[in-house]
Amino acid sequence: MIGIQAFGGYVPRYRLDRQLIYQSMGWMAPGNKAHCRGEKAVAGFDEDSITMAVAASLDAMCNCDRSRIDSLCFASTCLPFKERLNAGIIKTALGLKNEISAADFSSGLRSGTTALLHALDSIKAKRSRSTLLCAADNRLGKPASPQEIIFGDAGAAFLVGDENVVAEFKGSYSTTHDFVDHYRGEFAKYDRQWEDRWIRDVGLTHLIPEAFNGFLQKYGKQISEYNKIVYPCHDRTARKTINNLMGIAPEMEQDNLQERIGDSGSAHALVMLVKALENAVAGERILVLSFGNGCDVLDFEVTFAIEHPSASKHISGWLNDRIELNNYTKYLVWRNILPVEEGLRSEEDLWTRWSLLWRKRNEILALRGTRCKQCGTVQYPPQRVCVNDECGAIDEMEEYGFSDKTGIIASYTGDNLASSFNPPAIYGQIEFEGGGKYMFDFADCELDALSTGMPVKMSFRKKYHDPRRDISGYFWKAVPSKETTTDG
Repeated sequence: MIGIQAFGGYVPRYRLDRQLIYQSMGWMAPGNKAHCRGEKAVAGFDEDSITMAVAASLDAMCNCDRSRIDSLCFASTCLPFKERLNAGIIKTALGLKNEISAADFSSGLRSGTTALLHALDSIKAKRSRSTLLCAADNRLGKPASPQEIIFGDAGAAFLVGDENVVAEFKGSYSTTHDFVDHYRGEFAKYDRQWEDRWIRDVGLTHLIPEAFNGFLQKYGKQISEYNKIVYPCHDRTARKTINNLMGIAPEMEQDNLQERIGDSGSAHALVMLVKALENAVAGERILVLSFGNGCDVLDFEVTFAIEHPSASKHISGWLNDRIELNNYTKYLVWRNILPVEEGLRSEEDLWTRWSLLWRKRNEILALRGTRCKQCGTVQYPPQRVCVNDECGAIDEMEEYGFSDKTGIIASYTGDNLASSFNPPAIYGQIEFEGGGKYMFDFADCELDALSTGMPVKMSFRKKYHDPRRDISGYFWKAVPSKETTTDG
């Protein structure tokens, strides 16, 4: 039985009320008011598609044996690197073994489901026994464009294999058309789209039913045989037309999360699938479609393994873990749309020495330290000599991972002089459970809400961005336990 073994998601903490965007830019495009329901999820200034994919993967793998994973697929239309395997960064951050195949999937909005099909095919062909598929996007719309309001940031991840499957893969159907609705050139920063009516009448309401009907005809199925229908389409008129054409009843149609997240691009169909699986019961049939230069249709049947408890937050957990970003200007700065004066301390020339990163790749990207084989003392960063005064063993160390460990705040400070896109810069000492202590930047928190002894977990984030060379450096930050608040 081949299918989904585990699933997880990630939605950034920050949410931007669409009315705030319209209040600032509605004078330029009054018609955008039609898109202003709800809020959009906004990645932090230290987040991108890689960090969101890592977060979603960790959510999916919380009860899994990582040593069994021998294949990794990463899908995004917002790859931080054009010439560097983005999936390779994710592999290292997750602490997966070196004997693994990895690939990036990009260019089309259905690259997420295409990567999932590739993962399922690799299991079927026995090229791998366990494949991790993750997808994330943080697309940009130019200010005053509909895309700026419609888009949202999120990620999803699935572990695929042939054992302990929670959703069995039953079949698929794909179409490919060079139908241009959204597009970006090689050096374009912002998404562009053609006319709404063209996308709706020629694209969505024609190509989606074509793919659904092609799948049903191929397998001799009826749409009424399915309990849940998952397909991303933020256009309410088009959704109504498609539902009527296909006979999709209201109880079958899954929430497209437009009013709580937004359109998350290549990850969106998978984000919706994670949400659909959260409350699925054994025997349910789920039909998933993604749209972008054609369509992918995937058929899943939920098994009794879905009833096993999971510690994953999936999508609902992240939706509830939110804070309002009630400052549109801050959003523009975070997305590097509005240039600001960062002060003299920002002029330090930060750049990656690739030879150093190679030597310390596990220490930096995987947050690996050492544990003394003689006395069990753990320490970070890795050391040759045990710090235990009663031991002092030399070269008796084994690797020890800290990224999945919780800790407490030993000390902290807020620095208003340091260069930061979310001042003050907050950092401090973290004491890990089981031992080990190190200084980290903090993320997703406010200075006034912190206290010593507060529990924290680690989150993979952008440490810096080097604008001269257009590269990002990554490391781990401490995320304190938090409550829902408002950030200005």
